Parts: sequence; structure tokens; C-alpha cells
Amino acid sequence: MSDGTALAGPDGALRCPWALSAPEYVTYHDEEWGRPVRGDDALYERLTLEAFQSGLSWITILRRRPGFRTAFAGFEIASVAAFTDADRERLLADPGIIRNRAKIDAALANARVLAEWAPDDLDTLIWSHAPDPATRPAPKTLADVPPVTPESTALSKALKKRGLRFVGPTTAYALMQACGLVDDHLETCVARGAL
Repeated sequence: MSDGTALAGPDGALRCPWALSAPEYVTYHDEEWGRPVRGDDALYERLTLEAFQSGLSWITILRRRPGFRTAFAGFEIASVAAFTDADRERLLADPGIIRNRAKIDAALANARVLAEWAPDDLDTLIWSHAPDPATRPAPKTLADVPPVTPESTALSKALKKRGLRFVGPTTAYALMQACGLVDDHLETCVARGAL
């Protein structure tokens, strides 16, 4: 049982303890989590997947990500915005994704909203909420990593004001962590500062 500090992984390097709970996590942790994600479609994908993760383990989403990408047309905003009622029914019946009606409806509604935005608006809005890294000391243990921050609360409010759904402060903070707006790798983690 971890005390929340970094643990040695299969190669002996120290990692955030959550990264060692499943084999897929090591790769995700080392190569994706906390690295900058830019572009409207890429951020729409992360925002959608974080919303689907709400109430579930991230490994559930990670293992189904290929199915999500297929079902949601590679998360291309323009394509998803054009989905019909038949597409919605297809998604509700697709065992390769999480078949949650409210989350599917939010993903479709969000694509329709985002399709009306100017190019790079989503990218600009999300990244405008990145805190100054100098104001954020490296967490020593998982207990030092907050579930919500003032920046994620502000981002959530800004996204909701623009018409997006399933974007609460906790989801917004998970998005910020996953997309590199903050570096919440632990102080002694091999991936810390790898941005």
C-alpha cells in the first residue's frame, strides 16, 4: 500500500503510484498524462472522455478509448456535430463505449456548440486558464494534489457560460492535469517536468 509518494515501476524508475495499478497506466502516465494537448478536436476528445469518466475509473475509459474514437468519428467536432438521431441510437447500443444516455447527449450537444465557435476558440479558452507554473510547487504525495482549483472552477464556469455540458470543476481539473495545463506528477516522479 502506497503512502501517496512515488513508487518504483517495472523499470525501477519512480512514478506516481496510480500509474502502477494497471499495465496500461504506465504508458499513459509516461507518454501522455500531463503533456500539452493543443487543438480544438484533441481538446474536445479529452473533455468528452473526462466527462464519460465521471463516476468511473479512468482505466475503464482508457481501455475503451479506441472504441470511443471509432464511435465518435475520431472526435472531429464538425463530424460529431452532424450526428443524427440514428447516430445517437447507434452510440447508445455500442458496447465499445460507456452507454450513458446523459453523457452521450452531452458529447453530441457539446460538439454542436463547439462547431459554432471560431477555429482555436476552445484551445484558447482552455489554455487561458492554465496557472503560472511558478505558483504551483511540485506535489510530494498524492494528498498534495487537489481535486479542484480556483482555475478549474473558473474554467468550468467559462465553458458552461459558452453552452458546454458535463464540465464541472472536478472534470475541468482532470482535463487540466491530463492536457498539461498543470504538472501534477509527483516531485520525485520520472515524468515530472517532462513537458
